[in-house]
Amino acid sequence: MKRYIPLLLILLIAGSMNVHPCTIIAAGKKATKEGSVLVSHSDAGADCRFRVIPRMQFPAGAMTPVYWGIQNEQQPLDQFGDTLGFIPQVEETFQYIHSAYSHINEFQLAIGESTMSQKEELQVDRDSTTRQIMTVEQAMIFALQRCKTARQALILITGLMDTYGYLPSCGPESECLAIADPNEVWVLELFSVGPDWAPGNGNPGALWAAQRLPDDEVTMIPNWSIIKQIDINDTNTFRVSSNYQQIAIGHGWWDPDSGREFIWQDVYAPVPREWATSRFWLFNALYNPDLTGLPNRWTTDPFKGDDQYTQFVEPLSLYPFSFKPNKKFTVQDIMAFQRSTFTGTIYDKEMAPEWYLPTDSGTLVRSVLTTPFPTIELRKLLNINRRRNVARARGEYGMIAQLRSWLPNEVGGIYYVYVDNAYTSAYVPIYAGVTDVAECYKRWDKEHFDDNSIRWCVDFVDNLQYLRWQDAVKTVREARDPLEQQFFEDQPEIDRIVAELLLEDPAKGKAYLTNLTIERMELVHQLFKDLRIELIEKYSNNKQGI
Repeated sequence: MKRYIPLLLILLIAGSMNVHPCTIIAAGKKATKEGSVLVSHSDAGADCRFRVIPRMQFPAGAMTPVYWGIQNEQQPLDQFGDTLGFIPQVEETFQYIHSAYSHINEFQLAIGESTMSQKEELQVDRDSTTRQIMTVEQAMIFALQRCKTARQALILITGLMDTYGYLPSCGPESECLAIADPNEVWVLELFSVGPDWAPGNGNPGALWAAQRLPDDEVTMIPNWSIIKQIDINDTNTFRVSSNYQQIAIGHGWWDPDSGREFIWQDVYAPVPREWATSRFWLFNALYNPDLTGLPNRWTTDPFKGDDQYTQFVEPLSLYPFSFKPNKKFTVQDIMAFQRSTFTGTIYDKEMAPEWYLPTDSGTLVRSVLTTPFPTIELRKLLNINRRRNVARARGEYGMIAQLRSWLPNEVGGIYYVYVDNAYTSAYVPIYAGVTDVAECYKRWDKEHFDDNSIRWCVDFVDNLQYLRWQDAVKTVREARDPLEQQFFEDQPEIDRIVAELLLEDPAKGKAYLTNLTIERMELVHQLFKDLRIELIEKYSNNKQGI
């Protein structure tokens, strides 16, 4: 009985933890192979449906709603939730692609999001007394509707938060945005200011700091604060709210007379969690391996993941805000990281000792059922730890935005999206100039299977892999990877064709991109419908013996 009491406690604690899933990766234009700016967001919100919201005109003096519930996938496609208040509308809004977190507009302005953690004293919930009304997903939409550049979006979003108050929508937690255009990236961290704020009281409705990513560097945000020292005199690199130190002084978290340097990350983020530190480590281990003090967590020993007695607990100060990578970044590099399951490290759940079986010769081999995504019940049965992967079996959707300054916006901005689990799913490119997307990417009802929903079809394949995971994954990759590779190989010719069409007639260029995008989305949809048949035929339990 002694063995099971600690295990039960661990399971209860793990079940109550709010483990955040979103990872941002961003790369400056001199850090990428093609010279494009890259920004990404994995495992986004529940509403994985995509739809193009066109430009709209409004009369002078009009007001626009501020919504709560934008991420609710159960509401009709053209609804956005409850109205919390109103702000002045602009006379014309720009076209953008809408989802739970809207990411890109027609001018190649793109935004990635990652929920962070914040101290309890700052937290705010939506209730009858809360005066804050601006969620991060609503602010992202306003920025995409009204802005053409990252700096414009930074100014707009922080102004909205200061004026209307930041209201967390992912738990009572803080948020980070990576705001990018074809020339630069800004990282914006947003914290709440507590429940006592009211509009018009003279105090900002949010606590925030922003830092520009150097053009030759990359960064990764794993649901945790990454901004450290701040030089408020260097406005080309840093922007801050007027209360950026006062909140800390008021709570006793920092004393300006103490002689201790003000470190934003240390002052406002709570004690770090392994869901963040593991991704900090992996990103640096892959692309910044010469970092001084970096722990060695690579291993081929299946017992190392359980040997927490000797594992390092490194300070977050070890990991820089950004760094020059050991190679020029590509879209495919970010895809690989978004699909990561920590293979060959102490965090690798496929290396858990419980997966290994003895052979007739006395050696140990990994079971063909071994998966990096053991379900809750399987983890209980096999006593496998809950450490999170970068990829997630219930991943909702994610994206990589490639922003190219040397091309027209319509084709220069490419929005690569996947649905469900990045590890299994296929990325499909959507162009900034499209006027519509395929119907199968507009449909998702989590309660009822829909063969015309790409999300359900990917999820179906993801579940069928559990029949014989190690072999089924190879079958999926053999079908998926060539299609993704073809998308990349075709891109130079598409750039040429669309550039010519746009010069001839912008409407023709947009129509070409729209038809191409819909055709590719339907190809991905058919791929996963076909994979269901292939997987069940190959790995049916009727063929596996009893």
